Order: sequence, then structure tokens, then C-alpha cells
Amino acid sequence: MIPIRFSRKHLNGLLGGIALCFALSLPAAAQVQTQKSETHGPATKEVKVERGEIVYVSGNSVVVRMEDGTLRHFDNVPDSTTVTVDGKQLNVHQLQVGMKVEKQTITTTTPKTITTVKTVTGTVWHITPPLSVILRLENGENQEFKIPQGQKFNVDGQMVDAFGLKKGMKVDAQKVVEEPEIVVAQEVKRTGTAPPAPPAPKADVPMLIVLSPPTPAPAAPVATAAAEPAPKKLPKTASNVPLVGLLGVLLCAVSLTGMAIRKISIRTAV
Repeated sequence: MIPIRFSRKHLNGLLGGIALCFALSLPAAAQVQTQKSETHGPATKEVKVERGEIVYVSGNSVVVRMEDGTLRHFDNVPDSTTVTVDGKQLNVHQLQVGMKVEKQTITTTTPKTITTVKTVTGTVWHITPPLSVILRLENGENQEFKIPQGQKFNVDGQMVDAFGLKKGMKVDAQKVVEEPEIVVAQEVKRTGTAPPAPPAPKADVPMLIVLSPPTPAPAAPVATAAAEPAPKKLPKTASNVPLVGLLGVLLCAVSLTGMAIRKISIRTAV
């Protein structure tokens, strides 16, 4: 008995007929083995960075002014969405106006190929070239498979068509299907910085402190002294003795002056 191994290129159509056999015979399906494998190609990454400043926060709504000056409104932000600020995870209710925020979106694209290999083993029971072949499977069931047009088979290293198959040949057929896929994964990182604190006043600039004026205490009643009645006649506080003395001094001075003048006149006459 000559073993025959079908090449992958020429048996895609043959295993298409195997799929039909699955629907017709459950025991026959037990003879088909399926193996899947995955191969990954080199991944590519794309990083998108968006920056802005929070200008409004209310509940779960946030408005951010982007670097280009546009305003973006984020409504109904989930509580599970957090921003890393100074090593702390802050949710939407802990954000503040004036915070600088940054969002990084990292998109990783990885090509992947899923290879499915289906294998069926049996013995040629009947051949109707170039249309079909009936194989006796290992469980004793016979199953018919359609042969695609132009199908070639590898028999002892030689490529033959359906007319080269003979009854009693052991067949080990494989169908290989390769399905390319693109796997896209995204990772989002949100970071921010707290708004700057207000500047402290300079040391040489006095701070203006406004104090409320104290409430004045009620004034104590002032006792008013009763006015004394004016005297009807002024009291006698001085005498005329000094005045008389002054007049006496003046008269003495005048008398002495007259005597001096008279003596000068007598001397002049002599």
C-alpha cells in the first residue's frame, strides 16, 4: 500500500469537500483533526497627545481649552475616569479650574495570521476521476470527497492528478487555511498639574487689613452744675492810695524842674 500526501496548494478544494462530509456524517467528523496556530508580525505604535486647561467643572461636565484655543465640552464623564495629578488619582469631582491636563492615546497595531490545519486520514475505496474519491476512514465509515478541478496529488514524491489514484492507496490529506487579521489595542493615559497657588505678598508691602469699627459704648450722663446768679454789684477789690502817691511824685518832679530853670535864668542875667 502506497502512502499518498496531498500538498497544501492542491488540497484546498479537496478539504472543501470534507466540510460537506461533516454535515452528512457525524462519525466521519470524528476522523478530522483540526489544529490552529497564530503568528504575529512586528507591532507598530502611534502616540497622540492632547493638552489643554480646565476652564469649567460642574458635576460630571468638564470644559477644556485646548492648545489651539478651541473649547471642548466633555459631558457625562464617568466617575471611573481618573487623572493622575502629583501621583494621585483624581476623578471628575476632584478636578479644579486652572488645572493643566494631558491625554495620551497609544494605539498599537499588530498583524496576526491564524493558520488552521485540517487533517483527514483514510484509504481509497473508490475513485471517479476527476470528480470524486471515496475514502474508507479509520472508523470503518466510507465518505465521499469532491476533487476540485485541476487538483494534483503527491504520490511518492511525484505530482499526479486524480487519475493517478488507485484503490487501496492510503491517503493522508491536509487542508491549510491562513486568515490574516489586524489586532488594534489602545491605551489612554491622563495626567495633569494642579493650578498654581496665588503669589504671596512681598515682605516690604504692608497688607491692608480692614477692621470693623467697634460699637461705641453709651456715653455716661454728664452732671450739669447749676449756674450761679451774677452779682448785682462788683465787689471792692482796690483803694485810691497808689493813685495819690503817683500824683505826688509827678508834682515833685514838676517843682524841681521849675527851680532849675529859674536858676539858669538868674545866672544868665548877671
